[in-house]
Amino acid sequence: MSRQISAGRRTTYYLGIVLMIIGGLMFASVFVTLAMLAGRDSDPETIIPSFLLRAFGGIALIATGGAIRAVGARGLAGSGVVLDPERARQELEPYARMAGGMVKDALDEAQVKTGTGGPERIVMVRCPSCGKLNEEDSKFCQECGKKF
Repeated sequence: MSRQISAGRRTTYYLGIVLMIIGGLMFASVFVTLAMLAGRDSDPETIIPSFLLRAFGGIALIATGGAIRAVGARGLAGSGVVLDPERARQELEPYARMAGGMVKDALDEAQVKTGTGGPERIVMVRCPSCGKLNEEDSKFCQECGKKF
């Protein structure tokens, strides 16, 4: 599995971010223009189409840029465009590794002891009389009361 993100995916990611920024600026320009035109006599028939075009164009660029950024970040299979679980696992590996490292860092900072083993195993002893499972240090069966 690759531990690095390819240059093509990085380019796609940054292209998506640029489109989102341009879309945000286009959308915000509507409000800036409205504030600048406040109190002036303006023809609404010429202003409204321009406002609508910039507003909806900005929203479209934000959505398109977000989708392109997601594909660049996660890859085609990792973002669900291509349904290939093995390829998705490979494309998402850097993020899974990063997320695990972030969780480990947070646990270390909180001074939480992390073990590599699983849950503690408990040894049980079966009563020869009734078959009930009892803890290994029991001297009498918890079900029938007979001594081991």
